[in-house]
Amino acid sequence: MLLAGIFLLVGGTFAQTHVSGNVTSSADGEPVIGASVVVVGTNVGAVTDVDGNFEFTIPQGGGNKVTVSYIGMESQTLQARQNMKVVLKSNQQNLDEVMVVAYGTAKKSAYTGAASEIKADKIENRLTSNVSQVLTGTMAGVQSYQTNGQPGTSATIRIRGISSINGVTSPLYVVDGVPYDGDLSALNPNDIAKMTVLKDAVSTSLYGSRGANGVVMITTKQGQQGKARITVDAKWGANSREVPNYDVIGKPGTYYEKLYETLYNGYTLNNHMSADAAWQLANKNLTAQTGYQIYTLPQGQMLIGRDGKLNPLATLGYSDGKNYYIPDDWEDQTFKTTFRQEYNINVSGASDKLNYYASFGYLDDDGTIKGSGFKRYNTRTNVEYKARKWLTIGSNVAFTHTNSYSPDDQTSDDASSSMNAFYIANNIAPIYPIFVRDAQGNILFDSTTGKKIYDYGDGAVAGNTRNFMSMSNPLSDLQYNTNEYLMDIVDGNWFAKADLTHGFSVTARLGLHVDNTRLHSSTNPKYGQTASYGGENMQMELHQSALTHQYLLNYNNSFGKNNLNLTAGFEGYRYKLEEFYADGQNLYKMGDYTVGNTIDQRRGSGLAHEYNTAGFFFNGTYNWDERYFVNLGYRRDGTSAFSKDNRWGNFFSLGLGWNMKKESWLRDVDWIDLLKIRGSFGQTGNDNHASSANYYSFYAYEDMYKMTGADGVFSDGALAYKGNPDLKWEKTNALDFGVDYSFWKGRLTGSLDYYFRATSNLLDYKHVAASNGYSSIPVNMGTVQNYGLEFEANYGIIRTKDFKWDASLNMTFQKNNIYKLSSDYENGQYINGSRIYKEGQSIYNLYLVHYEGVDPKTGEALYTGVKVDDKKQPVKDENGNYIYESTTDWTNAYNYARRSTKSLLPDMFGGFGTSLEWKGFDFSIQTSFQLGGDIFDSGYQTLMDTGNGFTAGRNWHKDILKSWTPTNTNTDVPRADAVDNYANSTSDRFLISSDYFSIDNITLGYTLPKTFTAKIGIEGLRLYFAADNVALFSARQGLDPRLGIVSASTSFYTSRRSITGGLKLTF
Repeated sequence: MLLAGIFLLVGGTFAQTHVSGNVTSSADGEPVIGASVVVVGTNVGAVTDVDGNFEFTIPQGGGNKVTVSYIGMESQTLQARQNMKVVLKSNQQNLDEVMVVAYGTAKKSAYTGAASEIKADKIENRLTSNVSQVLTGTMAGVQSYQTNGQPGTSATIRIRGISSINGVTSPLYVVDGVPYDGDLSALNPNDIAKMTVLKDAVSTSLYGSRGANGVVMITTKQGQQGKARITVDAKWGANSREVPNYDVIGKPGTYYEKLYETLYNGYTLNNHMSADAAWQLANKNLTAQTGYQIYTLPQGQMLIGRDGKLNPLATLGYSDGKNYYIPDDWEDQTFKTTFRQEYNINVSGASDKLNYYASFGYLDDDGTIKGSGFKRYNTRTNVEYKARKWLTIGSNVAFTHTNSYSPDDQTSDDASSSMNAFYIANNIAPIYPIFVRDAQGNILFDSTTGKKIYDYGDGAVAGNTRNFMSMSNPLSDLQYNTNEYLMDIVDGNWFAKADLTHGFSVTARLGLHVDNTRLHSSTNPKYGQTASYGGENMQMELHQSALTHQYLLNYNNSFGKNNLNLTAGFEGYRYKLEEFYADGQNLYKMGDYTVGNTIDQRRGSGLAHEYNTAGFFFNGTYNWDERYFVNLGYRRDGTSAFSKDNRWGNFFSLGLGWNMKKESWLRDVDWIDLLKIRGSFGQTGNDNHASSANYYSFYAYEDMYKMTGADGVFSDGALAYKGNPDLKWEKTNALDFGVDYSFWKGRLTGSLDYYFRATSNLLDYKHVAASNGYSSIPVNMGTVQNYGLEFEANYGIIRTKDFKWDASLNMTFQKNNIYKLSSDYENGQYINGSRIYKEGQSIYNLYLVHYEGVDPKTGEALYTGVKVDDKKQPVKDENGNYIYESTTDWTNAYNYARRSTKSLLPDMFGGFGTSLEWKGFDFSIQTSFQLGGDIFDSGYQTLMDTGNGFTAGRNWHKDILKSWTPTNTNTDVPRADAVDNYANSTSDRFLISSDYFSIDNITLGYTLPKTFTAKIGIEGLRLYFAADNVALFSARQGLDPRLGIVSASTSFYTSRRSITGGLKLTF
């Protein structure tokens, strides 16, 4: 018995396997602390210590292979033994090799299409509430315009130019293989592993009707092989205004002196008054025009002396015995430094059968004006399970709740709105009070609400009335009014993949998007424009759902040097929308935003809309020895957006590639890693007419009627919108030639592309006589071409054990022109206001009066006009052409001599970034720029007006101080003249360079040594500082060319600078 026991003990000991070894990093040779070493298929294993060592015993029958893994590194599965030497490589290079493309993945070295990527490390550096904003300046061919600084709003993204005039030009977003229809603010950037932008026809044609404007593929995070990891990321910081206001007059005295000059010149030069009479009348009208007296003067004296200067005895501040009037700083009171905080936690891991990632995030992102901000609560679970050797199933479900506070009229270019705080703060003269004060100068408070009483300039409280934005004080509206958007969004993505025999597999995927949006708006019943009818409440509910179902059959096989991948599939898509709206006036009580809180419940409405597509597609890729590549793609798409006869479209692509590195004459050139030439041609479609923005309960091919009636009796509806059943697909033919390169073992990588895109059957509107009962109809109007050159380069400047320095540069040179217009347009052009669309010119040419400068004798503005007779009729030469000449009559120039400007589009745009790492410290900076374009500076135009009538009380740009005078004739600013209506009329005078350079992000961090963190039981700890929208340099202070292509205004929500500090813990 004893002998048997000894044998059993010895036998059991020999059956066990003793495993030991050391794990280091290939980058620096340092030990990898906290790496997971686990026996395949079991939970048996160990974690490396501070020296990278591990040691454990595998019990009998426990397996003979181990997987070594660490976050951010490529896992290895090896034979278990003693004294193992494991060197882990960063998985960054591995990620570069495999890209997410339409309905699958592709090795970058074997891909014939044009695509660019941005990965999690750069995405997480950005302090943004909307993931679209991280694309700014990061990749060639992609332009980003931040038209609205309201927290949570999306950037406008353009990929390889603008291919449509009135069709929708935004790209398609695809999240984990499913088209995404939700608000991009619902996606937490911290959940995203990478974003891939598909740019050419090979990349996008498989998406058919939705791929014409490019595709942005968003891949969310998954677990990595090894034990469960918990990551906590917390940020705290502040938001402030990034772009300062225009350089406006800031002193009340300076403003009054200039206003006096405009009145005096008007009276003397136009009304021919005497100098003394003009002096007296101009002084009198300073108060009459502006509505306020804010200076105290000695009895019988004038505010402005005969020399045009402020009376030195005038003192700022005036009391009429009841109220005290003194100007407040509107800009300082409007824009505030506010708080930003964000917390993210995720748990992830993977084994041979299970891959999981779960996250929770919270963001509180305040705006730079009161009453604006964005809050987001989000959670995501992403799980894949290998149920059988041949069957993998997966579920990726996210829930997001957002609360967006967006004060009324603060996010639009509605300069006429009295509630637009940006317009008033940026434009109001420095002479007006914000608050109502008693005779001693104390601010008064409302006895009911306890809040300050605001001066609305309507005489209702303080007795004074201003011409400029009378009955308005948006700072009061920000206190008393509410505008709240609530969104609850659920996104589900479920799939099952069965691996069949002989390289075949089938995949079924279901995507569901459900969005419940509510808008609550309430204006106060006590003050301002809505006080006359007791305030107003509005409620709106918007329910959206999108269902996508995909079925794929795939064949993937290699035989010899031949590699073949074939995919055939079907995709169905259904989008449904329901909207309900109600409003009422005369509130019962303040603070209740419901329509039920109103006495006069005026109206209610609702609509419903459904949009469907169906697509059959095929994609085939073949390569021989990974040297020669062929890619064929085809999709047949049907859409409900067009009538039955024009519903189906066919789209195709062909891509070819040649990896020259594989040739014998380059194979031994050590410094070349990859040199691949590729080309592609194909066609994509667009069925999204701009009519959907205004009449989205109808299709563009349908007529729409007004529904009217009274006392329960329906009246026949009048035609409100004329549809066009002949409307066809907008189609884009795209050609691309490119080179991908990698040199010196990956130290220098990048690509060079030339692209040409021709979009035909442009979706647009044709204007017709209003006598038809409608003013326009949707049409296919012509062909637009976009072409350009893209360059991307990434260079590892320095690579040592302790120091790493990388740099990246991308540049895009672009052109755009209208190749052909419909024969319905005479002379190959049509004009719509200040826009001209003409064959051979860009979509973005303006049609403007030409400004010649200032008449040095009179100071009047000069424009290019035509010669007219005594009856003001144009005179023509013997050939029937107008005779052009200088004129001060802007109307003459507008009617007969307007001209097309050069294209506003920049000739080149791009971005530059650099990053450094040294002994745990990391630093990075990302910038963007554009050159060679123009923009119409309507904000500057507004600040250069005549200062008379309803504009009296609006501020001026300091350039107005350079206006013409008899002693200052060498200037391009016309004389200050309150009677001259043409001094700042719309012309090319207000075109300015749209060149800019922007510092988009700076990040500085420090990762504590692993030897320290291992002792306190954590894998990693990083402390960091980050700043977004750091600085903008443009042609004029206050001008932000990033707002759009055509014009820049002072009425938009300006961009915000965010500065935060944070920490990232990994357990």
